[in-house]
Amino acid sequence: MANELLQQPRWRIIDQSHLGPIFDAKQSFAIDDTLCTMVGQGVSEAVVRTWVHHDTIVLGIQDTKLPYLREGISFLQEQGYRVMVRNSGGLAVVLDEGVLNISLIFSETKKAIDINQGYEAMWALIQQMFASYGAIIEAKEIEGSYCPGSYDLSINGKKFAGISQRRVRGGVAVQIYICVHGSGSARAELIRQFYERSLQGAPTKFMYPRIVPETMASLSELLHVPLTISDVMLRLLETLRSFGAELYSSVLTQEEWPLYEHHLQRMIERNEKTLSQ
Repeated sequence: MANELLQQPRWRIIDQSHLGPIFDAKQSFAIDDTLCTMVGQGVSEAVVRTWVHHDTIVLGIQDTKLPYLREGISFLQEQGYRVMVRNSGGLAVVLDEGVLNISLIFSETKKAIDINQGYEAMWALIQQMFASYGAIIEAKEIEGSYCPGSYDLSINGKKFAGISQRRVRGGVAVQIYICVHGSGSARAELIRQFYERSLQGAPTKFMYPRIVPETMASLSELLHVPLTISDVMLRLLETLRSFGAELYSSVLTQEEWPLYEHHLQRMIERNEKTLSQ
């Protein structure tokens, strides 16, 4: 039996997984806020949005309080990464062409969605998508990973995905990043060095993660299968159809564009203010 939240009669599919390097991560967070508002108002049906960003490090708000943040950002930029700060909680994560992001956007105007309900729905979806491999996908905090949380998804104790949530005006966006291919430990090592340079041993009130790169891996590494983003996209769509849902492809509507521009400008201004300090 599929998770209750996944039992949508129709899903609006917005696939932005192939837009390439020019697609900036700030745009993604503005799009999700826009869709949250529209879904929350009942203007849009439930949405599944997929997205990929190239060579980008997304920081959490807590990361902006690191004592030597400027040095850490400079290091990341020297490695060829763009750096941005998202408008929600959590800590630093790596996005690149081997990482697929999925947003499930629900309305909670008629019935409240408990925070764990959102996490459980995404976990259930990922379990179903990869059930044919026979691997047990657990949801628990993986100590030593970057952006650790109680709904880290792992196989044999190695994290390959992390889930977060964003709530805007009656809409709930449950977001996951999935390390599909590439080296999970190499991504973790990059973030380990970022924190090393940003902390430099200084005491902080907040306990930043002590990253152990070997605690992270990609799905390709864990399942011993050369998965691609397209492979995972196909599994996502097939799984949603298996729940009996009707799927239809979509883009932002004319009504949504002005709201998107508003949210994007807020993201740009927030990042300019935060990263210029």
